[in-house]
Parts: sequence; C-alpha cells; structure tokens
Amino acid sequence: MSGTTSVPQPTFGPLGFVAPTEQAILAGVLADMQAAFGGNLNPALNTPQGQLASSEAAVIGYVQDLFLYYCNQVDPAYASGRMQDAIGRLYFMTREPATASTVVATCSGRTGTVIPVGAQAVDTSGNIWLAVQSGVIPSGGNVSIEFQCSVTGPIVCAIGALSAIYQSIPGWDSITNPAAGSLGSLVESRAAFEARRQQSVAINAQGSNASVLAAVLAVPNVIDAYVVDNPTATAATIGGVSVNPNSLYVSVAGGTSANIGQAIWSKKSSGCSTQGNSSVAVYDTSYSVPQPSYVINYTVPTSTPIYVAVTCANLQSVPANALSLVQAAVIAAFTGTDGGSRARIGSTLYASRYYAGVNTLWAGIEIISITIGTSPSPTGNTTTMTIAQIPTILASQITLTLV
Repeated sequence: MSGTTSVPQPTFGPLGFVAPTEQAILAGVLADMQAAFGGNLNPALNTPQGQLASSEAAVIGYVQDLFLYYCNQVDPAYASGRMQDAIGRLYFMTREPATASTVVATCSGRTGTVIPVGAQAVDTSGNIWLAVQSGVIPSGGNVSIEFQCSVTGPIVCAIGALSAIYQSIPGWDSITNPAAGSLGSLVESRAAFEARRQQSVAINAQGSNASVLAAVLAVPNVIDAYVVDNPTATAATIGGVSVNPNSLYVSVAGGTSANIGQAIWSKKSSGCSTQGNSSVAVYDTSYSVPQPSYVINYTVPTSTPIYVAVTCANLQSVPANALSLVQAAVIAAFTGTDGGSRARIGSTLYASRYYAGVNTLWAGIEIISITIGTSPSPTGNTTTMTIAQIPTILASQITLTLV
C-alpha cells in the first residue's frame, strides 16, 4: 500500500528516544522490498536484493543511532565534546586547558644573585622548566623556587631530575629538586568537566565549603583543591590533619597565591580564620586607598609518591614491552586520562582502579595481583592521602613482576 512501510518506527516517551534494533529494521526493509516487487524475491542477504536491503537498513540504523547520540548529549550525565562545552556555558564555564607540571627546586649560587621569573632549567629527559616566581639567593647559598614545565600535560619530574641550568645567569651555579614534581594534566576530560560542573553550582553561594571550593577550582592553573572547616571550639582531626577551632582549611595545588587568596576571601564567612602552610595578603577593593587588608592562609599539599606493583602470569603472550605498557596504563588511570576518576588530594586510592586498563594490554593477559602504597614494593589494596597530600606517580614507581 502506498505511503506505508514495515520498518518499525522509533518511539519517544518517558525513556527518551528508543530506536528499533537493526535486525528489526532489516526485516522491515525486506518486507517493503517484497511488497514492492510482488513477493517473489529471494531474501538471502548474499543476493542483490539482500545486499540492497542490508545497506538500506544500515543507513537507517546509523541515522537513528546518530539522533539517539544527540538526544543523550543534552543530558549533562552523558554529554561530551562540543555539546558538553555548550552545557558548560550555561554555568559560565569553559573546559580547562592542559596544565603544566610544577616542581619546587633548590637553586644555589652566589649570595645576592637574582633568579628572575622565566629562568630556565632542564631535566634529565630534556624537558625545559621555567621559573614561575623570582628569588634571590641568600647568604645560605640557596633558595627554593617553583618551576613549571614548558610542555603541558603530566610530565614527570623525579627527585633530582631537574639538575641543569638551561640558560645561564651569572651567579647561579646549580639546581636540583629535593622532591618529585606535581603532575600537570591534559585537556579536561568529559568526566572531570562534569564533576566540576556539579561543584560549580555552588560558586554563587557565600560562606559554604562548596562555594569556596568552586571559587578555588575556578582559579587559573589550579590542579586540585580540597576544602573543610572545623566549626567547633576545639581542634579537630579532619582528613588526617589537625584543623584549628572555628577555622577554614583549604588545600590547593597549582595556581598563584594572589588568585588563590582572593578566591578564598571572596567566599569564606566573615570572621572565619584560615589555616595552612602558605599565606597571602588580600585587599578589599570595595574601598578606596587605603584598603583594608587580610591575611589568608592555605595549604600547598605535599607531593606524595605512589607506588604500584603489578604481578602477571609469565605466559608466552607477554610482549617484550610489557613493562612500558603497564606503566602507561597505570599512569593513564592515575591521571584520569583514561576517562575515569583521577587521584586527588585527600583521596583513597584503590588498586582495583588499575585492573581495567592493565587487563586489556595484550591478548591472554592473566593478572595475579595489583597492589598500591606510598613505599616501594607495596602490598596494600588501598592507600589514603591526607588533605595535606597530593599523590604523584612516575613510571619508575610502577613495577611489573612475571611469575
């Protein structure tokens, strides 16, 4: 009958857009072709008419799959790419670009030597690092300065790796880093963007921990943050850290002290004290000069090395580059570049987080165990950071044992 089809139609109801299966679409297309040609066609898919029917069914299925994909893209839980960026714009958010790794280095040399912002050093892998703050070498002969990698992304800097001056400055003799650097990040992932969108809804609030966290996370180049408060009249241990009475505790990795201090001050409750290992003066710009100033304290978390030990069966299928494959998979899961959650300040790290990535590295892989900890040869299934610690990882801290 003219104007009719046996191809089942999609539905749109309480469950959203529901498309028929491609098998049902194919059956409908074959039925339409039989009706059009009198019912004497051989429906086998290896016939010309079968090939035409399967191609038409594939086209219909593809169009419906594409429409289903875009229907899901208006849901923040499933949106990705440009559509997720559009949802972010409703919250005045943009996707975070890639950030650079940072490391605190000890610069030694002649007393009084000024090491300016932009001074360059190079690590043992050939990566160039730039000073993000200036410093003057004191009479003791050395000064600690934060350096940032010139390349964005999770570039590792092991203890002692930043060991050479790249651009000579008279009076600056040597450089080294006594602690591993904090890893940067790639362009913000879909999962990370959605998590930040959920946290950002509190940015218009005032006085809550959520609003402080949202404001701090919005500071350029902030890698991670954690905010808690102690509303009691006595000190309390929160997240492994003693927090002073009636105080706000903010732990922040990355960003500049001025921007961090301003973000905290703009959202914290009036009269609430702050606590931490760093401090910065902020000014109330609603007044003309002289402007009231306040000291905001916050914590720069300690970089804490994480060790992961993977044990697999020593089968013939194990490739020659198995160790490097395992190291890359673990780092991808650790940094969240595999699409999952990343290791964060104050978080509990689970060895099970790394099973999925490792399990797909080669055909026939048999994982015996994966353990995690803060010292070499870890034996635990979990390890927990305090809110004054940010976990870091290097390829050298990931081992593979074949038994």
